[in-house]
Amino acid sequence: MVDSIYFPNPVQVNTARTPDRQKPGTAAGGDSPFSRMLDEKLPGTGITFSHHAQERLKSRGISLSPDDMEKLEGAVESVAKKGGKDSLVLLGDAALVVSVKNRTVVTALDRASMQGNVFTNIDSAVIA
Repeated sequence: MVDSIYFPNPVQVNTARTPDRQKPGTAAGGDSPFSRMLDEKLPGTGITFSHHAQERLKSRGISLSPDDMEKLEGAVESVAKKGGKDSLVLLGDAALVVSVKNRTVVTALDRASMQGNVFTNIDSAVIA
């Protein structure tokens, strides 16, 4: 019997994002004027990068500008609204696999690395 379990890619929790919980006395959907105003005032949840993705960005010479980050956040938000869980985001010359629920980039490829690759375990794709 095995006494321990090995996880090659440990789960990284995004502590900046609070879980989506419905407060007592609020309607589901949150389309009231108050909720819209609150959404406008709250800072964006942001996107995080797993250690693996950071290593891939560095080794493949991929850099993302603030404009690219805005496009990435918009793409992830679009996928989230459509119910996607794991998405391929094509952003310029980069392909990013993103866990939408965790708002975390899991891995990154440059255009040269994309050639001949098969992307698995995704349920959506966005060209940003």
